[in-house]
Amino acid sequence: MASGTLRSQGWARKLRLGGPSSTVLIMLPPALILFTLFVILPLIDAAYYSLYDWNGYGTPTDYVGTENFTKAANHSVFHRAILNTLIGLGVAILIQMPLALALAIAIYKNSWVNTVFRLVFFVPFILAEVATGLIWSFVFDGNTGLAAGLANIMGTEPFFVLASRDYAFYAIMAVVVWKYFGFHMMIYIAALQSVPDEQIEAAKIEGAKRGQIIWHVLIPGIKPALMVSGFFAVIGSLQLFDVILPLTGGGPSNTTHTVVSYLYSFGLLRLNYGFGSAVGVMLFVAAVVVAVVYQRQMNKGAAQ
Repeated sequence: MASGTLRSQGWARKLRLGGPSSTVLIMLPPALILFTLFVILPLIDAAYYSLYDWNGYGTPTDYVGTENFTKAANHSVFHRAILNTLIGLGVAILIQMPLALALAIAIYKNSWVNTVFRLVFFVPFILAEVATGLIWSFVFDGNTGLAAGLANIMGTEPFFVLASRDYAFYAIMAVVVWKYFGFHMMIYIAALQSVPDEQIEAAKIEGAKRGQIIWHVLIPGIKPALMVSGFFAVIGSLQLFDVILPLTGGGPSNTTHTVVSYLYSFGLLRLNYGFGSAVGVMLFVAAVVVAVVYQRQMNKGAAQ
């Protein structure tokens, strides 16, 4: 009996002193409540609605089972949306991240000139996605935009890149790289500034050239930042949506849809909420699988 009393007094003392237990008890319930309300419950609703042919009004009653999933899996536009999403992922990893890393290495040292360059490169990330899309829609306009001006200078016919089935999505990818590489660059700059100068000086004393210092000292020194940046790039590619709407809206001929814009166009806009919920469930499962696999790979890399 006495031991139980002492134990309870010990817990009370920890809570009064602001120990780890009190922090968990104070911070965890609000986070769990928010996560449940805005993540768990909507996911359960989406999984439920995906089994119905439902237009969003009233209570769903037309049960169709897995028909919505089958319809999406057999839809050619959905196949194109998946391909575009994978292309976006490849562009993020093979172009956006290396470009951000190269610029970060060039301007990570503290100076007023580098500070100006950081600001210039980071400004596109600050812009809202819709505003970015609208700005670049004028740039690509073959009648009045920058594309029209270049065509006049070169004496050629104006080219409407956003109306081209072959080039519209690559124009979107150029906008995405322009907008988001500054975000990754700032992650790399913060990591590069934490690399000890002693390591760099030791490499120089050993006769290492700049390329060797970058490859053998700087890049290994920011490996955790590279992994975090890669995770953001992967998740961002799966969620790509806001830039597409003001640029093409998924056109021309549904050739520039990603999975999210496909969900929006063929689910929400057409009042086919059951079908849209099915696509959302598939996207969620894909995102979870990618996140788990990526996390396991990160843990393996950290262990090595």
